[in-house]
Amino acid sequence: MSWTEQLDARSCVLLRLGDRRFALAADQVSELVAPSRMFRFAHRTPEIDGVILRRGRVVPVCDVAENLTGKRLTSRRYYLISKRRREGTTDWIALPVSGDCELIQADLTPAGPSDSPHVAAWLSHAGEVIEVLNLGALTPGMEPMESGVDRAPLPEAHA
Repeated sequence: MSWTEQLDARSCVLLRLGDRRFALAADQVSELVAPSRMFRFAHRTPEIDGVILRRGRVVPVCDVAENLTGKRLTSRRYYLISKRRREGTTDWIALPVSGDCELIQADLTPAGPSDSPHVAAWLSHAGEVIEVLNLGALTPGMEPMESGVDRAPLPEAHA
Protein backbone atom coordinates (compact mmCIF):
# COMPACT_ATOMS: atom_id res chain seq x y z
CA MET A 1 0.00 0.00 0.00
CA SER A 2 1.44 3.44 -0.91
CA TRP A 3 1.79 6.10 1.78
CA THR A 4 -1.02 8.31 0.47
CA GLU A 5 -3.42 5.39 0.64
CA GLN A 6 -2.77 5.19 4.37
CA LEU A 7 -5.15 7.53 6.14
CA ASP A 8 -3.53 7.25 9.56
CA ALA A 9 -1.36 9.95 11.13
CA ARG A 10 1.93 10.55 9.37
CA SER A 11 4.90 12.81 10.05
CA CYS A 12 5.18 15.73 7.66
CA VAL A 13 7.36 18.81 7.43
CA LEU A 14 5.52 22.07 6.81
CA LEU A 15 7.48 24.59 4.75
CA ARG A 16 6.79 28.18 3.79
CA LEU A 17 7.13 29.48 0.24
CA GLY A 18 6.26 33.16 0.25
CA ASP A 19 2.95 33.53 2.05
CA ARG A 20 1.78 29.93 1.49
CA ARG A 21 2.53 26.71 3.35
CA PHE A 22 3.15 23.32 1.79
CA ALA A 23 4.23 19.96 3.20
CA LEU A 24 6.57 17.09 2.44
CA ALA A 25 6.48 13.65 3.99
CA ALA A 26 9.10 13.72 6.77
CA ASP A 27 10.85 10.65 5.37
CA GLN A 28 11.67 12.71 2.25
CA VAL A 29 13.53 15.37 4.26
CA SER A 30 17.22 14.95 5.02
CA GLU A 31 17.91 18.24 6.80
CA LEU A 32 17.22 21.95 7.01
CA VAL A 33 20.29 24.17 6.52
CA ALA A 34 21.10 27.86 6.42
CA PRO A 35 21.68 29.26 2.94
CA SER A 36 25.22 28.67 1.79
CA ARG A 37 27.20 29.67 -1.25
CA MET A 38 25.42 28.59 -4.40
CA PHE A 39 27.48 27.86 -7.49
CA ARG A 40 25.92 28.81 -10.81
CA PHE A 41 26.86 27.40 -14.20
CA ALA A 42 26.47 29.01 -17.62
CA HIS A 43 24.65 26.03 -19.17
CA ARG A 44 22.12 24.64 -16.74
CA THR A 45 18.58 23.38 -16.70
CA PRO A 46 16.31 26.44 -16.30
CA GLU A 47 14.52 24.90 -13.30
CA ILE A 48 17.83 24.57 -11.42
CA ASP A 49 19.24 27.77 -9.91
CA GLY A 50 22.66 26.25 -9.24
CA VAL A 51 24.22 23.80 -6.82
CA ILE A 52 25.41 23.80 -3.22
CA LEU A 53 27.94 21.53 -1.61
CA ARG A 54 26.57 19.60 1.35
CA ARG A 55 28.14 16.66 3.21
CA GLY A 56 30.43 15.87 0.32
CA ARG A 57 27.64 15.96 -2.25
CA VAL A 58 26.79 18.34 -5.05
CA VAL A 59 23.11 19.17 -4.44
CA PRO A 60 21.04 20.96 -7.10
CA VAL A 61 19.00 23.94 -5.87
CA CYS A 62 15.51 24.07 -7.35
CA ASP A 63 13.19 26.96 -6.49
CA VAL A 64 9.72 25.41 -6.82
CA ALA A 65 7.96 28.51 -5.45
CA GLU A 66 7.30 30.02 -8.87
CA ASN A 67 5.50 26.87 -10.03
CA LEU A 68 3.42 26.75 -6.84
CA THR A 69 2.73 30.40 -6.04
CA GLY A 70 3.44 32.24 -9.29
CA LYS A 71 6.38 34.16 -7.75
CA ARG A 72 10.05 33.38 -7.26
CA LEU A 73 11.33 33.63 -3.71
CA THR A 74 12.94 37.00 -3.00
CA SER A 75 14.44 35.88 0.31
CA ARG A 76 15.74 32.46 1.23
CA ARG A 77 15.80 31.65 4.90
CA TYR A 78 16.79 27.99 4.62
CA TYR A 79 17.43 25.17 2.19
CA LEU A 80 15.30 22.11 2.83
CA ILE A 81 17.41 19.17 1.63
CA SER A 82 14.98 16.57 0.29
CA LYS A 83 15.40 13.05 -1.00
CA ARG A 84 13.88 12.06 -4.31
CA ARG A 85 13.89 8.84 -6.25
CA ARG A 86 15.37 8.89 -9.75
CA GLU A 87 16.17 5.99 -12.05
CA GLY A 88 16.11 3.49 -9.18
CA THR A 89 18.39 5.52 -6.90
CA THR A 90 17.83 8.23 -4.34
CA ASP A 91 19.39 11.66 -4.74
CA TRP A 92 19.13 14.97 -2.93
CA ILE A 93 17.69 18.30 -4.02
CA ALA A 94 17.75 21.61 -2.13
CA LEU A 95 14.49 23.54 -1.96
CA PRO A 96 14.78 27.19 -0.89
CA VAL A 97 12.18 28.08 1.74
CA SER A 98 11.27 31.54 2.98
CA GLY A 99 10.19 30.79 6.55
CA ASP A 100 10.41 28.40 9.42
CA CYS A 101 9.69 24.71 8.93
CA GLU A 102 7.67 22.61 11.36
CA LEU A 103 7.45 18.86 11.96
CA ILE A 104 3.86 17.75 12.53
CA GLN A 105 1.74 14.60 12.72
CA ALA A 106 -1.28 14.78 10.42
CA ASP A 107 -3.85 12.58 8.76
CA LEU A 108 -3.33 12.52 5.00
CA THR A 109 -6.04 12.41 2.38
CA PRO A 110 -4.93 10.96 -0.97
CA ALA A 111 -4.84 13.25 -3.98
CA GLY A 112 -7.70 12.75 -6.39
CA PRO A 113 -7.63 12.34 -10.15
CA SER A 114 -8.59 16.00 -10.65
CA ASP A 115 -5.73 17.32 -8.46
CA SER A 116 -2.60 18.81 -10.01
CA PRO A 117 0.31 16.38 -10.54
CA HIS A 118 2.40 18.21 -7.92
CA VAL A 119 -0.11 17.22 -5.19
CA ALA A 120 0.71 13.86 -3.60
CA ALA A 121 -1.86 14.23 -0.80
CA TRP A 122 -3.66 16.77 1.38
CA LEU A 123 -3.53 17.46 5.10
CA SER A 124 -5.39 19.74 7.47
CA HIS A 125 -3.45 21.68 10.11
CA ALA A 126 -4.52 24.62 12.28
CA GLY A 127 -7.62 25.19 10.16
CA GLU A 128 -5.66 25.27 6.90
CA VAL A 129 -5.78 22.69 4.08
CA ILE A 130 -2.21 22.11 2.88
CA GLU A 131 -0.84 20.38 -0.22
CA VAL A 132 1.65 17.57 0.38
CA LEU A 133 4.10 17.94 -2.49
CA ASN A 134 5.15 15.41 -5.08
CA LEU A 135 8.75 16.39 -5.85
CA GLY A 136 8.75 14.24 -8.98
CA ALA A 137 6.26 16.56 -10.64
CA LEU A 138 8.04 19.75 -9.52
CA THR A 139 11.73 19.08 -10.08
CA PRO A 140 13.61 18.36 -13.30
CA GLY A 141 15.25 15.08 -14.14
CA MET A 142 12.55 12.77 -12.86
CA GLU A 143 11.25 9.85 -14.86
CA PRO A 144 7.45 10.14 -15.25
CA MET A 145 5.58 7.61 -13.16
CA GLU A 146 2.69 5.57 -14.50
CA SER A 147 0.12 7.67 -12.65
CA GLY A 148 2.11 10.89 -12.94
CA VAL A 149 2.64 10.88 -9.16
CA ASP A 150 5.32 9.02 -7.21
CA ARG A 151 3.59 8.15 -3.96
CA ALA A 152 5.83 5.35 -2.66
CA PRO A 153 7.99 5.97 0.42
CA LEU A 154 11.67 6.60 -0.22
CA PRO A 155 14.41 4.38 1.20
CA GLU A 156 17.00 5.91 3.51
CA ALA A 157 19.85 7.61 1.64
CA HIS A 158 23.39 6.67 2.59
CA ALA A 159 25.73 9.55 3.43
